Amino acid sequence: MNPLVYIILVNWNGKNDTLECLSSLQKVTYTNFKVLVVDNASGDGSVEAIRKEFSNIELITNKENLRFSGGNNVGIQYALNNNAELVLLLNNDTTVEPNFLSELITISEKNKNVGIVGAKIFYYTNKKRLWYAGGTINFKTGMSKHRGIREVDTKKYDNVEEVDYITGCCMLLKREVVEKVGMLDESYFIYGEDADWCLRAKNAGYKLMYAPSAIVYHKVSVSSGGNFSWFKNWNKLKSNLRLLWRYADWYYWFVIPFTFPAGVLLSYLKAKREAKELSR
Repeated sequence: MNPLVYIILVNWNGKNDTLECLSSLQKVTYTNFKVLVVDNASGDGSVEAIRKEFSNIELITNKENLRFSGGNNVGIQYALNNNAELVLLLNNDTTVEPNFLSELITISEKNKNVGIVGAKIFYYTNKKRLWYAGGTINFKTGMSKHRGIREVDTKKYDNVEEVDYITGCCMLLKREVVEKVGMLDESYFIYGEDADWCLRAKNAGYKLMYAPSAIVYHKVSVSSGGNFSWFKNWNKLKSNLRLLWRYADWYYWFVIPFTFPAGVLLSYLKAKREAKELSR
């Protein structure tokens, strides 16, 4: 029997992106799923447009912007209350391949210890370049990274394997994981909450798996002002420090004050250089 999946999208003034994502989800081949949009008090006509174009979509309207964690938590609780066996968080600024959900579920169901599964994610504007092919966390340097980011896909990351974290852009969780480790931590203003959730699940004994045959395309940082905006990078820095404070063993703090600032600077310069090269 195919488990019931709730796909949760959080929308905040992203009408056009959300409508495109919902249109993409209409083509999904897996049959036993429902789509829930949680709107964070949008003022761009999103709610009206969704109701008009997608009458089959379940919709929750929040009275204020609860951001990523709060909005998703509202959706997750609704899904659990409505008998969801699996919950999929999906960014509203994505589109998906029709079989992506089936591929995620196949990996999830292979092993009872698999708790969270993530997709292979490409840039929406350049569908040959990777944005995410599994996440790594290095407590020695204090850096969390996407494998393969901005690389042309050469099938290098085509193995199903365990990773350090799954990006919240697309993450499939079993119901029991949420019931055991709790919801997303809303103390993270933005960024880091997905890695925190993954580390809690991992510490509870669950495996985090990367499913390369599940393909998603991401517009990247639309809601935070772009890939190199001050808002995005400042908040990523704060969230990363919060994550380190919680999960890095005490002995890592002999090196983190030195390696982390250097890692942030080098990562930023590398990303800027690669983005410049890609724009040529």
